[in-house]
Order: sequence, then C-alpha cells, then structure tokens
Amino acid sequence: MKNQNLSVRKLARCGMVAALYVVLCMALQPFSYGAVQVRVAEALCLLPVFGAEYIFGVVLGCFLANLLGSTIVDVIFGTLATLLACLVTYKLRNIRFKGLAVAASLPPVVFNAVIIGIEIAVMFPDPSSSAPLWLACITNGISVGIGELISCTVLGVLLVRIIEASPSVRKVFEA
Repeated sequence: MKNQNLSVRKLARCGMVAALYVVLCMALQPFSYGAVQVRVAEALCLLPVFGAEYIFGVVLGCFLANLLGSTIVDVIFGTLATLLACLVTYKLRNIRFKGLAVAASLPPVVFNAVIIGIEIAVMFPDPSSSAPLWLACITNGISVGIGELISCTVLGVLLVRIIEASPSVRKVFEA
C-alpha cells in the first residue's frame, strides 16, 4: 500500500507541474510564444533535478501549452526540445557550480536554441529579410537561447535553490 501511495503522489505532482506549466504559459502568453520569448514556465525544466518523474509533468505541460497557444509544428518540435532537455537535465542533476544547478539549466537553453531556432527560421521565415537560411537559424537560435537563459539559468536555478534551501518545501518535491 505504501508503494501505491508513493506512485499516486508522484502522479499527482506530475499533473500539478503540467497544469502549472500551462497556466504560466497562458497567463504570460505575450512572453511565452514567438521568436522573441521568455517562457517563464521553462524554469520548471529544472524540476527533474528532484526526480525523473518530473520529466513527464514538464513535457506534458509543454505539449498542452503548445497545443493551446501555438502551432502543430511547435507542438511537435517544442515538445521534443523539452523532452530532450529534461532528460539531459536529469542526467546532470548532481553537478553543481558553487552549490547551484547551473549545469542542469543548460540543456533547455541548448536544445531550444537549436531546435526552435531552426523551426522558426524554416517554418516562419521573415518575408522582409533576404538573409540566408543558415543565418536566420543562428539569429533565431540566439534569440530563443537568450530567453531560455533567463527562464532556466536565472529563474530555474533560483527555483531549485529555493526548493533545496527549505526542508519543508524540498520534502514536497522529493519522493
């Protein structure tokens, strides 16, 4: 019975993370979508630092947020970027820089910069630009990467720090 309660708690936490991701994206919609974005919900990509079960919650939240607020292309590629980012973030969960989960914050930055940068350049080209596709990919990647740095490396690392600093809060996030 104890294992069943633990599984129910993990499932409930994943559902809450997914819902929180969607709510943050919808509430902050002007900042959550587009070539220039700071998707605050992406800070949740660092939750796999506390357990693999959070991967599902964050990816589900990203999928639903993109389904509600973006294009089918972003549903596919944005969700893929988040899945890959969360998997690698989980692998880097124990690496700390001056006690901070900075290494774990970098996979969302890199995967989103590359995948979403290419997605935007290919699927939504700027008709007023004569720049070659490779330059558009790099430019969009840098823009997306800067937003991810703010969301994950600043807000996400801060979120992890706050959770780890408070034993009562940390207990909620760990199994």
